[in-house]
Amino acid sequence: MLILAPAFSLALICKLFYMIPIAVLFLEQWKMYAIADFVDYYRWKKVIAIYVDDDNGRNGVSVLGDAMSKKRAKISYKAAFPPEAKESDISDLLNEVNLMESRVYVLHVNPDHGLAIFSIAKRLRMMDSGYVWIATDWLPSVLDSLDSPDTDTMDLLQGVVAFRHHIPDTDLKKSFLSRLKSQRDNETVSFNSYALYAYDSVWLAARALDAYLNEGGNVSFSSDPKLRDTNGSMLQLASLRTFDGGPQFLKTILGMNFTGLSGQVEFDMDKNLVHPAYDILNIGGSGSRRIGYWSNHSGLSVIAPEVLYEKKSSKTSLKSNQELYSVIWPGEATTTPRGWVFPNNGQPLRIAVPNRVSYTDFVSKSKNPPGVQGYCIDVFEAALKLLNYPVPRQYILFGNGERNPSYNELVEQVAQNNFDAVVGDVTIVTNRTRIVDFTQPFMPSGLVVVVPVEEKKSSPWSFLEPFTAQMWLVTGAFFLFVGTAVWILEHRHNPEFRGSPRKQLITVFWFSFSTMFFSHRENTVSGLGRLVLIIWLFVVLIINSSYTASLTSILTVQQLSSQIEGIDSLISSTQPIGIQDGSFARKYLIDDLNIAESRIVTLKNMEDYIDALQRGPKAGGVVAVVDELPYIEVLMSRTDCKFTTVGQEFTKSGWGFAFQRDSPLAVDLSTAILQLSESGDLQRIHDKWLNKKECATVDANSNKLALTSFWGLFLICGIACVIALIIFFARIFCQYNKFSPEPEKTDKEMQPVRSRRPSRTRSLKKLMVFVDRREADIKEILRENKKRRHSIG
Repeated sequence: MLILAPAFSLALICKLFYMIPIAVLFLEQWKMYAIADFVDYYRWKKVIAIYVDDDNGRNGVSVLGDAMSKKRAKISYKAAFPPEAKESDISDLLNEVNLMESRVYVLHVNPDHGLAIFSIAKRLRMMDSGYVWIATDWLPSVLDSLDSPDTDTMDLLQGVVAFRHHIPDTDLKKSFLSRLKSQRDNETVSFNSYALYAYDSVWLAARALDAYLNEGGNVSFSSDPKLRDTNGSMLQLASLRTFDGGPQFLKTILGMNFTGLSGQVEFDMDKNLVHPAYDILNIGGSGSRRIGYWSNHSGLSVIAPEVLYEKKSSKTSLKSNQELYSVIWPGEATTTPRGWVFPNNGQPLRIAVPNRVSYTDFVSKSKNPPGVQGYCIDVFEAALKLLNYPVPRQYILFGNGERNPSYNELVEQVAQNNFDAVVGDVTIVTNRTRIVDFTQPFMPSGLVVVVPVEEKKSSPWSFLEPFTAQMWLVTGAFFLFVGTAVWILEHRHNPEFRGSPRKQLITVFWFSFSTMFFSHRENTVSGLGRLVLIIWLFVVLIINSSYTASLTSILTVQQLSSQIEGIDSLISSTQPIGIQDGSFARKYLIDDLNIAESRIVTLKNMEDYIDALQRGPKAGGVVAVVDELPYIEVLMSRTDCKFTTVGQEFTKSGWGFAFQRDSPLAVDLSTAILQLSESGDLQRIHDKWLNKKECATVDANSNKLALTSFWGLFLICGIACVIALIIFFARIFCQYNKFSPEPEKTDKEMQPVRSRRPSRTRSLKKLMVFVDRREADIKEILRENKKRRHSIG
């Protein structure tokens, strides 16, 4: 190992001793990341940092702020006090933070002030239930340095959570402590983690120096021209010397890798210890108990970090399964504190309520307490009753009462801390979510297009409207096709399908179209004909029923009085569009849909809606109104469905209550709104205020029946006809191949052929004559020829 003259060795180590706590310094930043993970584990969003206003305190709190921001949490207040602060100063500081919202305190101080702060906090009743105290590693260092802390000290710390550098319980550590105890019986053998890190730091510097010298490095010091004495300075900076091999020596230190009392001593590329870890302690009774560990590899865990390293578990899987043992909090509370309260400064929650002049069923001013009323207010009050803590509140109307306020401006007032929340019909849109937090939506919403409707007078040609042109053509074609198929199948068997060509043609048309009304008088006798007819009558039954229902709807439904059929046709037109005063729809139509601002007409109330829609664009009104569905439903029900929506909702959103960013009340109220929805209370509140007449949405082509709804039926019927005809003609050809005319008889008679194929020169006329013959005649000839063959034989 390192062999130097004692004096030289001591002098050199002393000059380098400022570098000894290197390992500890590299751990400091991880301490704050461990606290941030702990805060996030219990879903607290705000903490108050209490710290000494020096470099160590400011740097630590700065790292804590960065770590918490990654968890969407923050330090709500930085309570700093000077190193020379008196007890009265600390008492005033704690009184100040006790009036604030957060009840989670991170105490990053030095041992000189730490216990005094807890003593004052206990006197101010800040160590009762509902409070959370998180101490950095200064507290375990103090307790570990004491053989047995006195009961008065421990009484101050009940329920505190503290973070201590994790030191693996290795044989090397046990051997060192046992050896030290045998050598110094009369002195304390209690060591905190800093003492063990200091011991390893000395060995780190010694090993690095030995490696440095073995690599040919020189130990020399020189003056630094940057260090100069100013006039009258007593620091004598010019007498200081710097180590010439400092950069190379630091590189050697960072390349060291050995196992010390504190565990593995090794640095990564970022100059951090490769396996930083902390014990998480819960102080209670006469000591403390470990509730878990934290490491940059596993996050929070109840398994020692070195065990997880040996298992080589996935870092991602470990951090997705965070776990800690239960904690006994201040006041001997076993339930996790909420972590916040309403500020105890005499100010209730400032809730802004839009002072609407239209659609006042949703929210409006009231002469009775609490000064506001409506559907939104009832939902909010019902949700508050489900919380397990009181919410002091004051409703403040926003707007002059002459027109609806701007909701974007209202939300901005919350973001600027002029209000704590907004309760009303506030739509959750992207630009608003960037500056405030919304609760779970309590009312679904979306933009729709509304137009006037009118009773349509019956047309002489209304009977054609149930089917599309394509449907009419296909249906007519199938009537003829099926009629022809049945005629072919029945012609040889059924005398009703025989006769002169004119009669047979009339029979085909009559039979085809009479099946529409099930009034055909011809009977079917062949099996194939009956099969086709049964399938076709089923198709006709479905078509007749659909036609009747569609025609009834067309003759009774209201029809659109404009050509607007949805948002697409509205965009393509050039006519004016109405929107509600204060709505986000204006910005959406202009910015997102590129509709000219000159087309937008602002309407103040429902009466303006009705007047503008009824007058229309030619008389100074609007062609359509774009607004949110809840408002339009109220409009349609109150006007007896004189207006209706066209097309579909072209945006999907909802209404929620807006709170300042990271407000814990928004989370609790979201849970309460879900409970209202599951219990049915939300629907009951809706029915109380908004249970109105429902109006059907009109679609210009909604009642027309298209081929797409029936092509399956036509396909089945067509396949059945084709199969029946194939079987029929197969039988015909089989019979035709067995028969030929006799020479001594007229052309109207035919006899069997002796098992030889007919001549290829047989004419088509003879084939047609054969097909036209009655089935009974063919069978009679077959029987006679069969008897003749038997008599000859």
